[in-house]
Amino acid sequence: MAVRIRLTRVGATKRPAYRVVAIDKRRSRDGRALEILGFYDPLTEPATVNLDTERINAWIGKGAQPSETVAKLMRQAEKAAQQPAEVEKPKRTTRAAKPKAPARAKTDKKPAESDPAASSDGGEAPATTESTELERADA
Repeated sequence: MAVRIRLTRVGATKRPAYRVVAIDKRRSRDGRALEILGFYDPLTEPATVNLDTERINAWIGKGAQPSETVAKLMRQAEKAAQQPAEVEKPKRTTRAAKPKAPARAKTDKKPAESDPAASSDGGEAPATTESTELERADA
């Protein structure tokens, strides 16, 4: 029996996906397979390839011949396995806000309670609402 390792189409209309199978050479494209060896989805970005390389090599050792497409997929899978996966660093989209001027130290004194000579009108500081209420209560 001549065995080939080739693709069998699965999936919906206009949405192809493929199984990598070991199948008798004389069977139809979608005929009964001896063993399912992997999966290939060309429409994802990047294309999804999942191969059981150990089982594929076992079938090749028994005399099975891979199709051109399966051989190409196997070479791509080997290259991907040899190259370490590159992790992309997330790019900063906004800069961190930097304070433009140093923060002013908060004081317990209010400007109205400060030195009367420091006020702009040169006279007494205007009475606050608390002091007016206290004066009314005393009177």
